[in-house]
Amino acid sequence: MRALVIDRPGTPDELHLAEVTAPTVVFDELLVRVVAAGVNPIDAKTRAGGGVSAGIPAYPAVLGLDFSGVVVSTPYAAFPLQPGDEVFGVARVPRTPGSYAELVTVSSLNVARKPARLSHVEAAAVPVAALTAWGMVVDVAEAAPGIRMLIHAGSGGVGHFAVQFAKAFGAHVTATGSTRNIDFLRELGADEVIDYTEVRFEDVLSGLDAVIDLVGNVHDNTGTRSLAVLRPGGILVNAPTGSWPTMAEEAAARGIRATGFKVAADAGVLDYITELIDDGSVRVHVDRVFDLADGAAAHRLIEEGHTRGKIVLRVTADPGASGVGDAAAAAAVDAAAGAAGALS
Repeated sequence: MRALVIDRPGTPDELHLAEVTAPTVVFDELLVRVVAAGVNPIDAKTRAGGGVSAGIPAYPAVLGLDFSGVVVSTPYAAFPLQPGDEVFGVARVPRTPGSYAELVTVSSLNVARKPARLSHVEAAAVPVAALTAWGMVVDVAEAAPGIRMLIHAGSGGVGHFAVQFAKAFGAHVTATGSTRNIDFLRELGADEVIDYTEVRFEDVLSGLDAVIDLVGNVHDNTGTRSLAVLRPGGILVNAPTGSWPTMAEEAAARGIRATGFKVAADAGVLDYITELIDDGSVRVHVDRVFDLADGAAAHRLIEEGHTRGKIVLRVTADPGASGVGDAAAAAAVDAAAGAAGALS
């Protein structure tokens, strides 16, 4: 099958197209033909030698967590998802090859039906960012009526979902963003918006219940400054954990709870997010779409750190395009059948 691979860690230019062996399914895995793949900051970090690169078992390696596509094969005949169903979900990079490829294998726990109102390109922008936002905002910070929450980088991939989920659960939301994103943040539902290029948020906020920190201390000590706006006993939830190694000690000194966060794929939560998208409660914003061959340009853009919403790679044609990936899919299905027989 065709895939975007790296032969070693390095710059975005390490990304190149190659023909690689199609994946083999085992146990509860589905085989999915990828139509579009989301691009996440962790992809770029891993490609550069950070992120989860230490877990890559061999090269060439296929990156990419998010995908939207069409089921090719399922674990058994009565499985709820069937060949031809449109799905989206999260690959297990680096434990399995990722979604920057025509085909991906995925655990049944990591995949759900695609939101009906979204194209595959839009759906590929959802899983990792939305699950991260959900975990931080709903599960950890416990957004609810009466909760006052600050969300940093509210216009980014995770941030634009975080703002919407917090509002959906009734929280009062303040979001930070650059000048060009102020109106966008208001459209997402933020109650208050702070232009970080003009205003120091700690000068105008205090006594908050929660901070969703998607910046950390990589820029202007945003994480440390956030502690000053929380009430005693409030909580700070930080996603870029490597950016702020002294977070726990600084928070404890102020009587504030603080935790990092790692996203976990959850088909049940994806189903609930699908309901919110399909009923119009949550919108998805795709900043740029690149062809798979232009993955290096996509990585350069995400490394600039000013993306509104998500960046997506177009991997294959939408369903209905004749012959796209058929030979590779057929070969992979044969391999999957052989593997299943060997394991039975």
